[in-house]
Amino acid sequence: MKKLGFGCMRFPLLDAEDNTSIDFPQVCQMVDLFLERGFTYFDTAYFYHGGTSEETVNRALVQRHPRDSFTLATKLPLAKLKEATAQEQADMFQLQLSRCGVEFFDYYLLHCIDDENYEIAQRLDSFAFVQQKKAEGYIRQAGFSFHGTPELLEEVLTQHPEVDFVQLQINYLDWENPKVQSRRCYEVAVAHHKPVVVMEPVKGGKLANPSPAVREMFAALDLNASPSSFAIRFAASLEHVFMVLSGMSSLEQVADNTGYMGDFRPVTPQEVAVLEQAAQQIQADGTIPCTACGYCTDGCPQRIPIPALFALYNRTLGQPGPMQKKEYREACAQGSPASACIACRQCEGACPQHLEVVEQLQRVAKVFED
Repeated sequence: MKKLGFGCMRFPLLDAEDNTSIDFPQVCQMVDLFLERGFTYFDTAYFYHGGTSEETVNRALVQRHPRDSFTLATKLPLAKLKEATAQEQADMFQLQLSRCGVEFFDYYLLHCIDDENYEIAQRLDSFAFVQQKKAEGYIRQAGFSFHGTPELLEEVLTQHPEVDFVQLQINYLDWENPKVQSRRCYEVAVAHHKPVVVMEPVKGGKLANPSPAVREMFAALDLNASPSSFAIRFAASLEHVFMVLSGMSSLEQVADNTGYMGDFRPVTPQEVAVLEQAAQQIQADGTIPCTACGYCTDGCPQRIPIPALFALYNRTLGQPGPMQKKEYREACAQGSPASACIACRQCEGACPQHLEVVEQLQRVAKVFED
């Protein structure tokens, strides 16, 4: 397989305020172009797009293309099974087969293993469950996506050597990030001889739209290459990575990504040096490293549109003008402003990036509401 996978978490929307308003005709065009250029890997999950991603993949991919022309991955939603029984876990798996419209999954993962979700997986014996489904022919390869510490990853892989692969967050900004620890997690997976799938290589689009200073660094290397291309090629160049997922949101992004990944070139030492400089520059910008996954908003009692407010803060680099403050008020109109945060911190428990969300919301409130 070619190393680029289609992440089905960020489909184009008809309404930016409604994550379920997927632009289905454009998704079909994106899927068709992706397959036409020789790429086959699609990655979805129960939670994506407010629970509509799996069904969209069914309609845009499964119902329109031969089953042997693609490989499909989805994930067991451990966070939804917090109070579930073993039978409810089995029912969830059957529901996902039905929603995706397939008889088997090429890749099936336990979703978002961290301290809390690992406890759920252990209670439900989820690792044994997916191995059973693999033995029955419903799963080809079984793994898990991971959002914890290297120490936890070491524990999981030591206790469950039966897994076939691991999905890790890896990008040039998080490679040495002390909270994400991409490099150390990758090294743990390699030490356990587990192939790696990469998620968030562009960090939720953050690395696709860097500051002008970072763009100038990349332009000096290749005037025609997109910022995303350097980020994805960095992840794909790692020896034990067999797939890099990109959550593409437009036909243009599919065309760009499949263009340079169709004839993949590993990053050069010169490019790695520039990426290290770019990471330092991005960190110095003081932007909030949010990937806009939306996990934080599901249980927010104040209905604060956290990802949208963080994106607006990043876009203005903390110095909004009158138009940006108007955008801020509009973004808060259907929920609450950042200052409404009651510091319950449920968002921080849900955040895969381990962000100090409450403190970041205070920054946003000070800039946009004072």
